[in-house]
Amino acid sequence: MNPSTKTESDSSPCQPKEYDANQKRVHLTPVQIAVYWLLAIAVFYTLYFAQTLFLPIAVAALFALLLSPVVSLLQRFYLPRAFSALMLLAMIGVPFTLLGMQLVEPAEKWGKRIPELSTQLTTEFNELSQKLSPTDAVSQAETVQPTEKDKGFRLFGWFRSDEDEVDNSPPEPTENPVSDRFKQGGIELAAQILGATPVLLAQFFTFLILVIFMLVFGPLLYANFISGFPKERDKHAANSLLDEVQRELSRYILTVSVINTGLGVVTGIALWAAGVEDALLWGVMVGLLNFAPYVGPVAAMLILYLAGIIQYGAEWAALTPVLIFFAINTLEAQFITPTVLGRNMRLNPLVLILWLILWAWIWGAVGVLIAVPLLVCLKLAAARLNIFNRWVRLIETPG
Repeated sequence: MNPSTKTESDSSPCQPKEYDANQKRVHLTPVQIAVYWLLAIAVFYTLYFAQTLFLPIAVAALFALLLSPVVSLLQRFYLPRAFSALMLLAMIGVPFTLLGMQLVEPAEKWGKRIPELSTQLTTEFNELSQKLSPTDAVSQAETVQPTEKDKGFRLFGWFRSDEDEVDNSPPEPTENPVSDRFKQGGIELAAQILGATPVLLAQFFTFLILVIFMLVFGPLLYANFISGFPKERDKHAANSLLDEVQRELSRYILTVSVINTGLGVVTGIALWAAGVEDALLWGVMVGLLNFAPYVGPVAAMLILYLAGIIQYGAEWAALTPVLIFFAINTLEAQFITPTVLGRNMRLNPLVLILWLILWAWIWGAVGVLIAVPLLVCLKLAAARLNIFNRWVRLIETPG
């Protein structure tokens, strides 16, 4: 053995590793890049067209990933995993069920007032269209009302014809395409909700069954999968990755849930103090919608403005619920959430809004709700495995 070679390798152990890492970098050809992009598009289209199948599976997997550490902790106290899973689902589901029972009556009341809102908006649209086209109204009045000279001619019977006769029949009601489309859209929305109810119930029960089975038999399946790895180092890396994703995802979801619950409570109290009807309903609504960043607050402000129109009419007072929520949400979004979550959990706003639009197209409202936790999981996994480093830096908030 050459001693100089041995001394060189022992004196600088970091250089060979750095060299090997550079040698292992794979440079993809344009054809391979195109194939990967086509594969990604095929996956997204498969998720879109088979959303009835994949949606409850994905939501159940995220939910089981969140609750699995708690079930494992209770198992150390000799509680069976099946009993722990059922107990946790009951502890989560019972409060939401009781809250939903409290919100049924105000929701039905506001649902019945939707025709009133449609009438108010139709009146506003008609007045606005008349204000925007005054020349048409004047020209129409001139064509209907005859001049003095025409009256004189008709009085003596000169140049009398059928075309000159004034039609004294009552004018036919004019159709407003905007208001008609608004009413038709409300009817179509109600029909879609009624038609989708059986599918939603089937997906909900599928979700519950999948969560229970994943919590009970998921760890055994994962252990069998890990046992197939030939190296002990790979097994340790896989377990470490799962533990980190579970820990960070739990921290993120629990933190965001506490923040959104506080936002809903503060908003509900402020709306109640301002005299807004059914403040509890609007507080719960803004808390749920805030799980979708950027999109949820905008939708909440729109709904609150419509509620203000129903209660106060088309007046400046209709902006009261919107202004209250806007002030509270600005305080939460600019100061509370960034401080509590920390820098590592911040996501680039542009990437986040594009990601939300993508999952809204794939799975609708449920896709919007699970988009951020899914992006957090993918970001943590990529950063832990040291892959897609450019994409990880792109997802993170700069600065």
